[in-house]
Amino acid sequence: MRRSIASLALAAFAALASAAATQETAPDVLVRTSIDEVLAIIKSDKDLQGGNQTRILDLVEEKVLPHFDFPRMTRLAMGRNWSKASDSQKEALVSEFRTLLVRTYSTSLSQYRNQTIDVKAAKFAAGDQDTVVRTVVNQPGGQPIPIDYGMERSDKGWKVYDVVVDGVSLVTTYRSSFHDQIQRSGVDGLLKTLADRNRASGAPKAAVKADRKK
Repeated sequence: MRRSIASLALAAFAALASAAATQETAPDVLVRTSIDEVLAIIKSDKDLQGGNQTRILDLVEEKVLPHFDFPRMTRLAMGRNWSKASDSQKEALVSEFRTLLVRTYSTSLSQYRNQTIDVKAAKFAAGDQDTVVRTVVNQPGGQPIPIDYGMERSDKGWKVYDVVVDGVSLVTTYRSSFHDQIQRSGVDGLLKTLADRNRASGAPKAAVKADRKK
């Protein structure tokens, strides 16, 4: 996933958290009504724009992570290889994948400047458990970038389980690389690769422990 584009996606991710997520609120309405507030915070926060890592990580922890279904994202990224992992390996995979995404978004957040984000109406019925929220990131002097969010309804509100940036799925991208790594060195090899990458980035582990598989 391209980091420069990932930074644009973060603002819309954060919008999911600025209002209380409830099963009664349609996902697109939730995003649309809260996104202006979140963008205003980012634009006015000089620490975020200046790359203050503590401030950035605090924002990611508070506004982004609670609205991701990391166990499901990890299972999707692992694909059929998920069944090859033991329970302890699965827990470790969720934790390392979560940390990987924390690193990705925390290092790219400060790149946000003057983009605007449009939220399109979602095709959504009252009883639906799964939907896609489509957004478009408008860049001054650049081409608009479509960013779609696969979301599911849970007992804790709507959760993001995939992100598709300009037609490229985050979980599908990782599924290919994870599969190649497992083919070479097994699940333990993948875990070592993820752990090494996360340590090298200097990004701390997410403070909130990832939920276990439901």
